[in-house]
Amino acid sequence: MKSTLGELEITSGQAEKLAVLPYRQLSPHLENCCLRLSANVSYQQAEQDVAYLTGIRIPAKTQQRLVHRQRFALPSSEELMEELGVDGGKVRLRTTLGEVCVWRDYKAIATNQGTIANYQNNPQLIGWVNTQPLANPLTCLADGHDGVWNIVQQIAEADQRREILDWYHLKENLHKVGGSLKRLNQAEAFLWMGKVDETLKLFEASEKKQAQNFCQYLRKHRHRIVHYDYFQAEQVCSIGSGAVESAIKQIDRRIQISGAQWNADNVPQVLAHRCAYLNGLIGSQT
Repeated sequence: MKSTLGELEITSGQAEKLAVLPYRQLSPHLENCCLRLSANVSYQQAEQDVAYLTGIRIPAKTQQRLVHRQRFALPSSEELMEELGVDGGKVRLRTTLGEVCVWRDYKAIATNQGTIANYQNNPQLIGWVNTQPLANPLTCLADGHDGVWNIVQQIAEADQRREILDWYHLKENLHKVGGSLKRLNQAEAFLWMGKVDETLKLFEASEKKQAQNFCQYLRKHRHRIVHYDYFQAEQVCSIGSGAVESAIKQIDRRIQISGAQWNADNVPQVLAHRCAYLNGLIGSQT
């Protein structure tokens, strides 16, 4: 068996005590070293890094197989989950040789327990959240995308959720309207106080498409637009989805490394691998 101490010969009894599964050629510690490195860099780079750090060569293909046979632990905690953010990222899928590659969406949820992500499997994300101890109210933050709010609406009970539209996305959408700077500043002041009706009056008479789209956006998310000034001043909860956006960026540092393309069937495991690393769970698998 290969280990960070070199080649080792162990008996079946020793293997049982060391939790080395049958037919494994790598020690648990060396496996975890490989998993931690390949969670950050390509399998080819991980091969080089493991060889440099340990003197043991673990081929890239072996590192890839190692990842795909794992059952990565999900974060859990006995503490109440008080806040979560939902957002989406992009992953590039491998296509037939000669065809243009395609980008597809994945979804992620960031909480005080940790981050999880999945590809085309929203029920797994929703199910994980609903098995955790949830606070009442449970603050749910997201931007205006329908896909993320569809996930939020299946979390906890409706009267338990405190849904909040991300302030910074709201402000960004406001300034897309353009036009009078005075009117935009007035609208921003109204929205900061959660005054949706007053904001609508500023734009409803406008025939500009951007203004009408913004009015529709406000009506759609009216119940998610809170008194941001009060919530921030009293530190009730977050008013932006920065935590999940940061988590997406951290995930993308692995799945979007230069030249990376993935088989669609492998994407869920790659996401689980990266999230397990970010959650500090590599090495906790049993």
